[in-house]
Amino acid sequence: MTDDQQRAFGRRVKEFRKATGLDQQDLAARLGKSASWVSQVERGLIPVRKLDILRELAGQLGVSLHKLEPSLPRVGPEEPREAVPVNDLDGARLLISGHPALDVLLPSADVDDGQPASVADLASRVDVAWDLAHRSEFAELTAELQVLIPALERGIRTSTGDERVIGLRLLARTYQALSASFVRQDEADAAWIAADRAISAAEASGEPLEVCAAIFRLTHAFVRLKHLDQAEHAARTALQTLSDHLANRPPTPEENSILGSLHLVLALIHSRAGRRTGAKAEIEAARRVAQALEADRNDFDLEFGPTNVEIQAVSTNVELGDAGEAIDIGEALDTSGLSAERQARLLMDLGRAYVQRRQTGEAQDCLLRAEELAPEMLRSHTAARAAIRELVLISGDSAPSELLELADRADAREN
Repeated sequence: MTDDQQRAFGRRVKEFRKATGLDQQDLAARLGKSASWVSQVERGLIPVRKLDILRELAGQLGVSLHKLEPSLPRVGPEEPREAVPVNDLDGARLLISGHPALDVLLPSADVDDGQPASVADLASRVDVAWDLAHRSEFAELTAELQVLIPALERGIRTSTGDERVIGLRLLARTYQALSASFVRQDEADAAWIAADRAISAAEASGEPLEVCAAIFRLTHAFVRLKHLDQAEHAARTALQTLSDHLANRPPTPEENSILGSLHLVLALIHSRAGRRTGAKAEIEAARRVAQALEADRNDFDLEFGPTNVEIQAVSTNVELGDAGEAIDIGEALDTSGLSAERQARLLMDLGRAYVQRRQTGEAQDCLLRAEELAPEMLRSHTAARAAIRELVLISGDSAPSELLELADRADAREN
């Protein structure tokens, strides 16, 4: 969808909305979206390409799908079943393309930026962005970031003193949220860019632990790119440097959250490389760190703690083919205190483990529950989609309709 097509689509949405007598808040509520998302769509700032969202939008506006989006092909009397390729972070990808605040360097004489947002307001919006990231609500996250990131990038270039330092820390957190989301949508190159910007902002703010947290995000981007040597180097260097720094004193809880998270990502790297001994050793190291914390925490939005370590242990065992151990660990966990993303990740890995064991009913149940929690994450998760595809093949002609419908939604059917 070109920029002109996005703007034309937005004008149609606005026209149809007004014809139904709805305001933006009303339409947003009916769609389960935010008013900000509707506003961004109507102004042509974010694309809407996902077929189920287009269908729902057309239904709420009281028009046919083809009238809302004429570019969709007609397929007989039925609406087209194939989804138009989509990534709900497309708008965010554009946002990080080029310099983040070029207009500050080359200001226009006739532009009035108005009253800048307060630090408290920006901090609140960063919390909202992370909440959306944890819930894998990527379209809403894009809409939020299209306002937040420009405000932060301009703010750090026009402020001084403590206000600038706070702005840099908020910017580092924001780019970390974006990097984590890009990883979940399998957009690893964009995740790399966002993580690198988070590292720069964190360093400029004088917060070294935030730098380490951003390196953790960068490492996950390298893993998605299958650059395991880069991933291991980044994580190992950060872990060793922080450990050396703490040689003469016990870590704070925040430092333990960083240490433990770096052990977990090293476990992931070892498991992807098929190094069983290394993966198990890193999980045990993370367990020891988590025991020192005694409770689940969310320092630097890492959600590190005893429960998250066991979630990663499940994932590691699945990667290594130890399905039985993965199931034993996973089924004993209570993840209700963690984000929807963490809960869905456990369910996807349990689904994969049950597929390895050919326990089709349990696998289907886990994958459907994961979809309920984080549908966009499941549809972009390569391993989960592969598990669904294999589950359909195992079930053969007896595959239940719920499984076939899940496979269609996740685009996980055999071609």
